[in-house]
Order: sequence, then structure tokens, then C-alpha cells
Amino acid sequence: MFIFDSAKKIKREFIPQVDGKVSLYVCGPTVYDDAHLGHAKSALVFDLLCRVLSANGYEVTYARNITDIDDKIIKKALEQNKTIKEITDFYTDAYHKEMALLGIKRPNIEPKATESLDAMYALIQKLLDNKHAYKTANGDVYFDTSSDNEYLTLSKRVQDDSDKLQRVESSSHKKNAADFALWKSVDDDSVTFDSPFGKGRPGWHLECSAMIEKHLSKPDAKFAVDIHGGGADLLFPHHENEAAQTRCATNHALAAYWMHNGFVNIDGEKMSKSLGNSFFLKDALKIYEGEVLRFYLLSTHYRSNFNFNEEDLATAKKRLDKVYRVKKRLFGLTHENEKTLFQNELLGTLSDDLNISASLALIDEMITRANETLDTAGKHKELKRETLSNLSYIEKLLGFGEKNPYEYFQFGVDEETKTKIATLIQMRDEAKSAKDFAASDAIRDEILAYNVNLMDTPQGSFWEKI
Repeated sequence: MFIFDSAKKIKREFIPQVDGKVSLYVCGPTVYDDAHLGHAKSALVFDLLCRVLSANGYEVTYARNITDIDDKIIKKALEQNKTIKEITDFYTDAYHKEMALLGIKRPNIEPKATESLDAMYALIQKLLDNKHAYKTANGDVYFDTSSDNEYLTLSKRVQDDSDKLQRVESSSHKKNAADFALWKSVDDDSVTFDSPFGKGRPGWHLECSAMIEKHLSKPDAKFAVDIHGGGADLLFPHHENEAAQTRCATNHALAAYWMHNGFVNIDGEKMSKSLGNSFFLKDALKIYEGEVLRFYLLSTHYRSNFNFNEEDLATAKKRLDKVYRVKKRLFGLTHENEKTLFQNELLGTLSDDLNISASLALIDEMITRANETLDTAGKHKELKRETLSNLSYIEKLLGFGEKNPYEYFQFGVDEETKTKIATLIQMRDEAKSAKDFAASDAIRDEILAYNVNLMDTPQGSFWEKI
């Protein structure tokens, strides 16, 4: 398996520290608002990575944090006259539900900042003891970037004078312009924590390093984790600062491999709330089935910036529809998960730095061949079973094609209408059983009036939206 390492800027063969086992840490959401498409893209990329690692035989331990201490959270709580916990619980629950609709599996470990304060205190104390941090007169604790001769080696960033000047003006208490807060002293009525360093709140960069040490790092390991991931916007300063903290507080580097997914753009512009073009995931899920969004957001290579527009989304849906139409042709048949050449090729493309374009091209070819086979082979059960096995492998590896094919094509029909149609189908079945074919035909016409197609199969009657 090969991974593009964001730190070394090359594609490298993936070799874990412990044979057969992988530790992965990904920066998760700050839960003060609804998840947007950028959150979805990152979560999808690393969900896919976990699936591919598992398919290659690795035992994966995946951790993704929840940031529930942040100035934005406090501001939202004050605006809505709610407690911090009410805000963070609400948005954490919404995040989980929306990720589930995209078929994203929950990580093995999901630590919260509020549950990791002791680990943060311990890390700060190590940095103070090692002379890599200092406390200011007003009670803040800063990381001393000048003490780390490897600082900026991750992002390869060069700070110019104007950047340094801005940083100096932001705080007159720092020794160096690039120093960043480990602990922010706060002495007012807002949310604070009693720490060994005084009342205040932790710096944002601190929590990930502390959580990794607490949950994933092993004694005497060269790296705290095998893979550290997140959005490209986190490379600097967040990941740079994380790496510095861990390096200077422990006897190991933070990660053996770094992976960063590209930005999500809306009609060509970088998604930004300041530009007013943030596309919340909950809005997209009202219009499109979650699996369609999954397919679409995964259709561009993870390192590329993703230009979200509804025309391409509609095109992606048509591409996914073809998978479901083949599945519908085979609906009700059973199969064994036998290994096929297609499956080996599919895993091979994804093992090459998640090469999704090559993977989807293979799937397109398989679907075309499957339709041709089904058209010519009639009831050739062996060929049908092979196709079913391939579809099942796609579900497992890529996370789409998992639904009942008829229900997939019902998306967008309201629940009241679905209930009415289900009742009519039951009435029609009863009329057919009673050999009242006139009533059966009349009920069929009533069902079709909902602008749906009705299909009678050996497994029962099903319908889909036209």
C-alpha cells in the first residue's frame, strides 16, 4: 500500500510500526455549528482509508477528537442563552447523525476536549520542565518556538516580516512572534477550568497532542501514531504546532505519515463562512440521498480541491444509479463472497494512495460487463453470483450500493406518501389472493397515480419514483 506523505511531499510505501496494526488519528469537528461539506469530505476520506487498510488485512485503531472547548462555542451559548454542554451535545449529536447518513463509520476512539484536561495539563508541565514553554506575567503559557530547531519542518513554511509583526501585535507577552498558546489565562465569569497554571482554557493545538499521547502512543515508539490526518487547512499552524509540542515533550515524533485532504469549494470559491457560501451538509441531505453525496464527494481524489456544484452532483447520481439498476436486476438472489479478479484490481487501485478515479473507472467497466452478461446469459447463476459478489465488495470497500435497490429509488418521496403506497400494495396483494383481479387492477392504477413505477417480483411488489 502507498500513501502520499504531506510532510515529505512524496508517495511512500506504507509500513506500520507494528506489523499488521495501524494507529490513525484525525482532527475532528469543533461542535458549535452544523457540519458543512468540508467536514463531510474529510470524514469520508478517512472512512475510506480505514476501509482500505482493513481490506489489506490491517487491524486499525482510529481516533477522531471532538473539540468541545472553544471561544466560538462560548459565544454561541451566550447568544442562545444555553449551557456549553447543551450546545456541544446538540451539535455533536447532529454531526454523528449526518455522518451516519453518509455511511461513515464511527471511530474506535472519540475523545472530547473536556474529558482530556488532565492529559493536557501533563503535556504542558512536560514542556515547562523541558524549557520548551514559559509562563507569562498575566498567567498565559506559551510554547517557545525558538527552542525547537525543527519548527516549520512539517509545513515547510517561511514566515515573512509582516506575518511576524501581526503575531507580535496580537500579544505583547510572547517572547517570539510565532509562539503559540498552550494555556490561556481567563479570570472572568465565562467558562474556565482550574489548572495547575491557574484559571483559564487550553490552547486549541494542545488537545490533539494530549489525546494522541493518552489514547494511541506506545512507550519507546519512534512515532506516536502511524498516520495523522486532516484537512489541508490544518497543515499550518495546527499540525505544525501539534508536531512541535509532541516532539519537545516526548521522546518521539508525532506521526510516521501525514495525510491531508483538499478544500471543498462552492462553484469555484474556497468554502468560507466569511464569504457567505458555506454549504451545510444538512441542507444537501434534504435534497440528495446520503449515499449519493458520499459517491459524489469521494469521486475526486482526496488531495485535490473539490469544486461542489449541483450539476456534477446530479451527474454523479446517474453514475451511482447504474450500480443500483444492476443490483435491482439481481435482487433476491443469494451468493457467497468469492474473490474475483475485479475485487483484486479494485483494492489495488485504492491501495495506491486512494486512487478513486481508477477505482470508479473499474466499477463502470464492471457494471457495463454485468449488464451485457445479464442480457445474454439469461439465468446463468454462476455469472449472476459473481456480479453479486462484486457488488457486495464495492459496498464493503467504498460504502455505496448498500441499500435495497427499490428503496434507493424512492428517495424524495415523503413518508406520508410512502405509507399510503405501502397500504395500497398490501390491499392489492389481498385482492390478488382473493382472485379479485378487477379490484387489483384498480388499486394498481391508484398506486401509479403517485407518479411511480410498480414492479412485481418473486420477493414481492416494489415501487420506485419516476
